[in-house]
Amino acid sequence: MPWNPEVYNKFKAERFAPFYDLLTLLKVRQDLQVIDLGCGTGELSRKLADYLPNANVLGIDASAEMLQGAVEFEAEGLNFEQRSIEQQLKEDSRWDLVFSNAALQWLQNHETLIPSVIGMLKPGGQLLVQIPSNHDHFTHETIRNLAAQEPYCSALNGWTRISPVLNIESYAKILFDLGGSEITVFEKVYPHVLKDAAALADWVSGTALIPYLEKLPEELKKTFTGHYQMQLYQRFRESPVFYPFKRTLMAAVFG
Repeated sequence: MPWNPEVYNKFKAERFAPFYDLLTLLKVRQDLQVIDLGCGTGELSRKLADYLPNANVLGIDASAEMLQGAVEFEAEGLNFEQRSIEQQLKEDSRWDLVFSNAALQWLQNHETLIPSVIGMLKPGGQLLVQIPSNHDHFTHETIRNLAAQEPYCSALNGWTRISPVLNIESYAKILFDLGGSEITVFEKVYPHVLKDAAALADWVSGTALIPYLEKLPEELKKTFTGHYQMQLYQRFRESPVFYPFKRTLMAAVFG
């Protein structure tokens, strides 16, 4: 099941807020060579490029669907390419700034992933990363619990997605052990107020549900989504719904 930019962008303001917090940690310099890992629709890559004087920014994303609209944000010094982060890590290119907003949570083994991402930096380069850390919330636990029930468990061959996201102390230690300076790592709760449980289901359908729907056979996708929505409706009967969303932000300079 491909990413759907229309569903993802329903909550654009809420999803963009951490990006602006990440920008406050950015060391602005002239003529930076920048890569945006997991750039999505490219809209935030454009904001990043506009923020940096005379920078050259490359946004990469594995999703052709998300990149379809990126063409409208292309500009001098800003380009987009369809490529996975894993593919990019195999390249020899080095960057003054490696930027990633809400993308690395989809990759496993952060104990080795983060060092590999840091390895993309030039001496004196900066790492800026934001990742959701809301995997222990009811919205995410319910998906895992539902996937462990039949008929979904058999259809998924017992698979559930275990979040690779570490605690903030672990990220700080990785950055320190690799020679980082000016280290900042913190977790922040973004308080989202959604209309009702249906809006909450829409939010989750744009991200956390996707890996399960990709693996389920076509005839079970609708019922899985329906069962998930029903559990959200039973839990969140109020209107509006308060959704405290946790995210981890980190920054460091290397070399």
